[in-house]
Amino acid sequence: MLPSMANNRSPADSPRGPAARAFTRCAIACAWSIAPLGLSAQAATIAGVIADSAGAPIVGAEVTVQGTGASVSSGDRGEFRVSGLTAGRMIVKARRLGYRPDSIAMMAADVPNPPVTLHLSRVASQLAPVVVKSNRIEYRGRLAGYYERLDKKGGGYFITRSEIEKQNPRTLSQLLQRAPGMSQFRGRAGLSGVRMRGRSCWPLVWLDGTQMPAGEVDLDGIPPNTLHGIELYLGSTTAPMRYTLSRDLSSCGTILLWSRGPDTDPVTSRRRPLVNLEVLVASLQVYTPDQVDVQAKLDPSKHVSIEYPAALFAEHTSGRVIAEFVVDERGHVEPDTFGVVSSSDKLFSEAVRKALPDVVYTPARVKGKSVRQIVHQPFTFTPPAKPASD
Repeated sequence: MLPSMANNRSPADSPRGPAARAFTRCAIACAWSIAPLGLSAQAATIAGVIADSAGAPIVGAEVTVQGTGASVSSGDRGEFRVSGLTAGRMIVKARRLGYRPDSIAMMAADVPNPPVTLHLSRVASQLAPVVVKSNRIEYRGRLAGYYERLDKKGGGYFITRSEIEKQNPRTLSQLLQRAPGMSQFRGRAGLSGVRMRGRSCWPLVWLDGTQMPAGEVDLDGIPPNTLHGIELYLGSTTAPMRYTLSRDLSSCGTILLWSRGPDTDPVTSRRRPLVNLEVLVASLQVYTPDQVDVQAKLDPSKHVSIEYPAALFAEHTSGRVIAEFVVDERGHVEPDTFGVVSSSDKLFSEAVRKALPDVVYTPARVKGKSVRQIVHQPFTFTPPAKPASD
């Protein structure tokens, strides 16, 4: 029988021997020293904003980190964020069709530094903006009454969607108690509510034109980010007639809540074209403004009709969109090529997208021949002045 190998070990080689114990101590120490480095490397992040020379955010810019293979696209506000990097100094490059590429040195750290703005300059001169201006519009749909009252700013206190997003409250009662004449009320079993100035009873609450159940409504059961607008009426007779019940029921005030939906958040809106414009340019199927003899431009004999978004008109909000698309050899916009370079609001972008099929251009020309060209067209939305009572 062969002797047992365990019996041939020296004391130093034994699992309990000095050499083994020293090796174990080293392995544990090395593991603890390496682990934090690994975690740090995975947590390092850089963040920033891509903007044009005027400071407007650029959508859809390709952002890469040199030497890492990391690549992301800038969002609706031009923002980008790259995680999983090794801490240290990085070279960040940005590029977008129609702009000169640029780069900037940034520090990747466990705790991201304040966002850095990288400015890209345009390759070609920009077309004159199309000015969209209306003195009045016809409000339609379920929110027509809300928009009409918001436009006139009469009788009630309004909390608009932009204000909700700016405050970004955790709960609805937290948002409401910041309004003039409002205070928070905590009922039984943790039920959250609000009270209006000088009153100890619950206000009437309506959601999208339907009265909520009588009694105290748990307002914190309604997430603020699902609401498009809020109306507050402190008196028993100040609320719109449709939302006024008997004097006793309305004496504690009225709250009208309006939710978001397809009419406030268009599901068809897109910021990226359905086709790859860079591939079309590289294959010479489409030209850029700097490659043509005569650039495409709006046909001055044709009227441009764009509907001002009702929500933004009622709020007297101005804005700007730079749209990107291809104008074909006949001067028509190719809908599948529509994208957004920069926009102050997606509702403005959607209004432009809907109107473009009817917009007519004089086509670009190369050596006397009409060709397809990529166009960056600015659109400026200008609402009427706000009411004097505002």
